[in-house]
Amino acid sequence: MAVSKATFEDEADRFEKPVFSAVIRPHRSLSPRGFRILMALVCLVSVAASLPFVFMGFWPIAGFFGLDFLGLYIAFRVSYRQGLAFEQLELTPIRLLLRKVSDRGEAREWQFNPLWTRLDREVDDEFGLQKLALISRNQHVVIARDLSPEERETFADTFGRALSDVKRGY
Repeated sequence: MAVSKATFEDEADRFEKPVFSAVIRPHRSLSPRGFRILMALVCLVSVAASLPFVFMGFWPIAGFFGLDFLGLYIAFRVSYRQGLAFEQLELTPIRLLLRKVSDRGEAREWQFNPLWTRLDREVDDEFGLQKLALISRNQHVVIARDLSPEERETFADTFGRALSDVKRGY
């Protein structure tokens, strides 16, 4: 019986080809352009509101308006910085790879055997899906923290179907 080398390579490629792949990033509703516009408006309002106090001789109040502006600016910069973090999931027939990258670029990776991995859901009757975790043997890793409960539910359904397909041999 002659089996070509190409057949083995095709079979190996089939097991390495992703069945499911997702990147989860924190949602930021304000674009960088919107941030600049917002900060310009806050600055204008702060200056306009502090000018009467300066003319009356209460100039330290202008400094407090400046501190408010500075605090708001720092809060948005921290929020945008945290928006750089992401989670990456890649499911193949022989491996489930979870990679979490922090806003500082520090990466952590977990590898699971898809046949031994299950998706654990923590559902609140009032608020929906609160927590989603991968459980395999003695590992328990929370995923999709940055999604809303509705998005987390959709993600869990889609990912759960892909995981079930892999377990059945799709």
